[in-house]
Amino acid sequence: MSLDSLYSPFQFKSLKLPNRVVMAPMTRSFSPHGVPTAEVAQYYRRRAEAAVGLIISEGTVVNRPAAANDPNVPRFWGDALPAWQQVIDSVHAGGGVMAPQLWHVGAVRNRRTDWVPPGPVDGPSGLSSPGKLYGEAMTDAAIADTIAAFARAAADAKALGFDAIELHGAHGYLIDQFFWDGTNQRSDRYGGATLAQRGQFAAEILRAVRAAVGPDYPVIIRLSQWKQQDYAVRMAKTPQEMEAWLRPLADAGADIFHCSQRRFWEPEFEGSDLNFAGWAKKLIGKPTITVGSVGLSGEFIAAFGGESSKPASLDELLRRLDRGDFDLVAVGRALINDPQWVLKVRDGRNAELLDFSPASLGTLF
Repeated sequence: MSLDSLYSPFQFKSLKLPNRVVMAPMTRSFSPHGVPTAEVAQYYRRRAEAAVGLIISEGTVVNRPAAANDPNVPRFWGDALPAWQQVIDSVHAGGGVMAPQLWHVGAVRNRRTDWVPPGPVDGPSGLSSPGKLYGEAMTDAAIADTIAAFARAAADAKALGFDAIELHGAHGYLIDQFFWDGTNQRSDRYGGATLAQRGQFAAEILRAVRAAVGPDYPVIIRLSQWKQQDYAVRMAKTPQEMEAWLRPLADAGADIFHCSQRRFWEPEFEGSDLNFAGWAKKLIGKPTITVGSVGLSGEFIAAFGGESSKPASLDELLRRLDRGDFDLVAVGRALINDPQWVLKVRDGRNAELLDFSPASLGTLF
C-alpha cells in the first residue's frame, strides 16, 4: 500500500508535524536520581534527526512524593528542569518536535526492593487493584496538590520550549485508577457509578493544565481500557459509554486522544472493525493517535517476558489510516530498537528493518 498518508504533514493548533509517526512514550529508567543525562538527550535527538514526526518522552513524574516507583525515572520539576532544557534543545537542533509525558504512578507496586519513595503512596481508595490494599486514599488536599503539580509541570514544559504535553491517563496508573471502578471506590465527587463521574479527577487536571498553558497549546491525553493489573478490563463496554467517558475530557481541554491498545488491529466493539482510536475519533471528533504492536510481529507485554519480534507488514495500519480512522500512529519497540526506523520504512528499505530483542530494553541507543 502507499505510504503517502503516513508521511503526510499534520497540523493541529500550534503543533506542526512533518509526518504521522509518533515515538510512543516508553519508560527507560536511565535518569539517575530523576535527572536526565546528556545520553538521554542524545537518545531523543537521534530519533529527531531520523524524521520521527512527534517524540513523546518516557513518563516523567510530577512533583508529588511518591509519583515515581523507580528512582531513575525522570522528574519534571526542580533540578531536573535544566536537564530537560538540554533535551528539548537537542531535539529542536535535530529538527524534531517533542512533548513530555507527565505522569504519576499512583498506587502501583514499587519496582525496586532497595528503594522506598519519599512519601505516602497516592491512590483514589488505597487499592492497587480490586481487593488489594496499597497506599492511602487521597485526601482532598492531596488531590488538590496533585492537580496543581500537573499544571505546574505543563507550564514548565511550555516555558522550556516543548511543543506539546501529554498526560498519562492509562495502564492502571493514578489518573486511570480514578477511572477504574476496581480501584476507585470513593463516595465523594471523585467517585461514582459511571465513568463520567470517576473522570472528574482527570477533568480537573485537564482544566488546570489548560489554564496553565493557554488555549492554543496542544494537550494530549493517553488512555487505555486495559490495565497492567488486568489486561482484560474494559471500562467502556459500548460506544455510548465511551462517549460519556471521553466527552467531558475533551470539554475540559484534551485536544488529542492517544488510545492505547496491545494490538492496534483489534476491534473495540462488536459490529465494527474500528479500533479504540477509530471509535474515539468518530464519537468525539478530536484527533487521535493509535498504538499497539505497530510494525512488529509480537505485542509489547510479551516483550517484558523475553519474547522477541520480527518486522511486520504495515498494510492493515495504512488501510485504516487512509480511510481516516485515526490521525497519528505511535511506534514503540521498533523505535527503541532502531532510531532509523522511520527513514527505512519511508525509503522502502524493509530488508534493513531490525528484529526486536528484549535486550534492547537494557540499553539507551
